[in-house]
Amino acid sequence: MMELWYSIVELLPFDWAQSGGMYFMKNALLAVLVISPLFGILSTMVVHSRMSFFSDALGHSAFTGMAIGAICGFNEPTWAAVAFAVVFALLFNWVRRRSALASDTVIGVFSSTAVALGIFISTLGGRSFTKFNALLIGDILSVEPAKIGLLAVILVLIIVLWAVSFNQLMLSAVHPALADSRGVKVFWQETIFSAAIAVVVTVSMTWVGLMVINALIVLPAAAARNIAKNMTQYHLFSLLGAVVAGIAGLMTSYYIDTSAGAAITLYLAVWFMITFLFRKKT
Repeated sequence: MMELWYSIVELLPFDWAQSGGMYFMKNALLAVLVISPLFGILSTMVVHSRMSFFSDALGHSAFTGMAIGAICGFNEPTWAAVAFAVVFALLFNWVRRRSALASDTVIGVFSSTAVALGIFISTLGGRSFTKFNALLIGDILSVEPAKIGLLAVILVLIIVLWAVSFNQLMLSAVHPALADSRGVKVFWQETIFSAAIAVVVTVSMTWVGLMVINALIVLPAAAARNIAKNMTQYHLFSLLGAVVAGIAGLMTSYYIDTSAGAAITLYLAVWFMITFLFRKKT
């Protein structure tokens, strides 16, 4: 499978695309083509459900999971981070449903707790925090073919979830009582959605960075919402914006030697400002 991908990439007019080398860049391009649609699809759900800061809180919980995995001596702490982030998302959803507090307040409580717990665990016994610095910035050039395959599986599952549950999720976000009266299991819809965000954020964090991952999930749909005239355009513009910004950000990071996650975010921010200037009038 990867050999076929390398053969396709060799048709591109770039120095790194030539045969026999630069496999890290070819792997990174494929990863971007998988991660970007993930962000574009999830972005529409996150923005429409008013859960923009939730993904940021999940990033903090994923960092805590990484610290737990590292201190337990796991060879692959990512799995500990995924498990912790999913538990974090489920607990958040449970507390939010049973609390009179606003969602942003509950998110703030969980986010600050996750950050404090992560720093506490990572520095326990006088350990140095510096080994976790890479998680803050991310490094998509380090992605391996096996991890790309995992991302592709997650993308397929998210597409299935989106196709099956999007209408119910939208109704639950806009009017939970009406959704419940129509037979929609609001709690379980929100729980599955929260778990899906947790998995995507955690798996992607290593490559795009904790500092910018929330922006990557929010900006595609925020920009699309400015100019979309209907729901189809909303999803299409979010998806295309994420993919184009992902490719442009990766190319920029390679040629001027900077963080890919930050470059992608800046392209999305510029796209948001452009769409804001040409937004539909209401």
